Amino acid sequence: MSNSHTASVQDIAELRRQFQSESEKNQLQLVPKLISAGEPGLEVLIEFLQNHNSSANLVAGKAYQALYQANTSKTQTFLQTYFPDGVVPLQSERNIDYQPLQQLLAQQDFQAADRLTLQKLCELAGPAAVQRKWLYFTEVENFPTTDLQTIDALWFLHSEGKFGFSVQRKIWLSVGKDFSKLWPKIGWRTDKGWTRYPNGFTWDLSAPKGHLPLSNQLRGVRPFASLMSHPAWTKES
Repeated sequence: MSNSHTASVQDIAELRRQFQSESEKNQLQLVPKLISAGEPGLEVLIEFLQNHNSSANLVAGKAYQALYQANTSKTQTFLQTYFPDGVVPLQSERNIDYQPLQQLLAQQDFQAADRLTLQKLCELAGPAAVQRKWLYFTEVENFPTTDLQTIDALWFLHSEGKFGFSVQRKIWLSVGKDFSKLWPKIGWRTDKGWTRYPNGFTWDLSAPKGHLPLSNQLRGVRPFASLMSHPAWTKES
């Protein structure tokens, strides 16, 4: 057995108190401690999500991931009952199913999630894009706002705020929309040239902020520029 049973009632009570009162940043840091406390710690995360199902934030994303990965009968039942589609509303204007992407991101399988993100973007663009497996910038311009925001929210919430189109866009704006400055900042290019796919990329949270998803990087600047300029993000600029 693990050390989970060494967590005393007092320890759990203190963790619960801290988790309920701390800032988002500190709450994120407390989640691993709750996981290591075993079932009583998972119970705190269940309580948190039960009381927090009105709006998704980074802590809700991490709490959901912890319960999803714990994979006990209790956590499975809870998630299937209250969060069958995860903590992000899987909204789509074109009836795209984002549940498989949600599951990959909850598992932190970022490489598979990146591949599936490109597939979903091609589905959004239509049958021709699905067949060719890449996007024209004009197709990106016509993406529905709802779907882009759903994909972005999934990446953002399941990466502690490190990944997502909106994260990449903020960095792009911070460098004056200069792509030559953006690429090295998000780890897509080094002094030696373009980062090689797939092994040159970092498929976990140790990656630079904005590193993923990288689907558009593989087909030139114009589709990515269209994505960064999409009306989906104008509320944030």
